[in-house]
Amino acid sequence: MSRIGKKPVPIPKGVTVQVSESVLKVKGPKGELSATMHPAVLVDAGAEEAVVKIKSGGGNTDALHGLWRALLNNMVEGVTKGYEKKLEIIGVGYRAEMKGPNVQLILGFSHPILFRPPQGVKIETPSPTNIVISGMDKQLVGQIAAKLRSFRPPEPYKGKGVKYENEFVRRKAGKAAAAAK
Repeated sequence: MSRIGKKPVPIPKGVTVQVSESVLKVKGPKGELSATMHPAVLVDAGAEEAVVKIKSGGGNTDALHGLWRALLNNMVEGVTKGYEKKLEIIGVGYRAEMKGPNVQLILGFSHPILFRPPQGVKIETPSPTNIVISGMDKQLVGQIAAKLRSFRPPEPYKGKGVKYENEFVRRKAGKAAAAAK
C-alpha cells in the first residue's frame, strides 16, 4: 500500500466531495472541480474526511493509490484556498501588460506575444516585470505558468528571460573568462 494513499484527506467546512460512478466532484467556496477516476480507485467520502481505496492489488495500484489521494487533496485545497504561481521577467525592455483579459508579453522578439488564459485561470501584472497566475486547478495553473515561461526561458549568460519567482538560474562565465587565461 502507498504511504501517501493511506492518509485520509481532511474536508473543511463548506466543502463537499461527491462520487458518482467514475466522476469525482469537489465543491467549495471558490467553485467546483471534477475528475474522471481510474476504474481501480474508490473514494469513500465522509463529512469530515475522505479516504482513497484501491479495488484490486497488483500492477501499479500503489502508485494509483498515492496519485488519487494527492489529486483529491489538491482539489480540496484548490476550492478552498486556490493556487498561485509568480513569474519574474528579467531583461532590458522585457515587460508584460494586460490587454483586457489577455496578457501581452514583450520579450525581445520582433512582435509582442498575446496570450489568452483559459477559463478558470486569472492572470495579473502587478508591475511590468511580474506576472501572477492564480486559479483553483493546480495542474492548470502550473501548466499556464510553464507556457508563459517557455516563450523566453532564462538564459545562462545574462539571466535574461521569464523565470519562476524563486527559480535559481545557474550562470555561466562566458567568452571573456576563457580569453583571460
